[in-house]
Amino acid sequence: INLLKPTLKGRQHLDEKYVKVKKDKCYDLNCIDNKTKFITAHLLVDKRDVNNCINFLSQIKTNCYNQILAKYYVKKFTKIDERIIFVSDGFENYKNAFNKLFYRVAQLQFGVPIKCKKYGLKYNNNAIERYNGKIKDRLNGMRSQFKSFDYANSFLNLRRIIHNFINPHQQIGGKTPAEKAEIKLDLGRMKLFGLIKYCANLEMTNI
Repeated sequence: INLLKPTLKGRQHLDEKYVKVKKDKCYDLNCIDNKTKFITAHLLVDKRDVNNCINFLSQIKTNCYNQILAKYYVKKFTKIDERIIFVSDGFENYKNAFNKLFYRVAQLQFGVPIKCKKYGLKYNNNAIERYNGKIKDRLNGMRSQFKSFDYANSFLNLRRIIHNFINPHQQIGGKTPAEKAEIKLDLGRMKLFGLIKYCANLEMTNI
């Protein structure tokens, strides 16, 4: 599933959600394409140091770097700037990770809070805030605490998969984010069963 390559169609909004594992505070890092609603990167970490932020954004570089370079070359040869835009709040390690991986070939709108348009800024970070808000709502029903890091990681990764491949999204015309991002999987009407079958077949092929 992590090797499937979404088509980037919008800005890439990144942020984190605090997650309690036992009594420790961990961070669920997520990045969403604001047009397809596809989660393009996800990583649960115990601290937001620069290496973890690089590992987080490296998922986009692995899956989508050719698309990012293509947009960069449009600017380089035509002077029309169509580079992919990343949007983040003012956390410095997001900026450091971006510069390590995407310096010049993409753009970073840095220091952007939620609901910032009223202050004259061009973009806000509502796209990822909505996704993280749904995580918060779900965790509230679980008393917001996981018993182990592995369980939290599995739960949040499964949530990302269901968001991307299973649940239709009203804002994108009833499609799943994967369908909107042009990931062509014939999952049938029972999408979760179809995805499990696809992954099982993929694992058998790789044996």
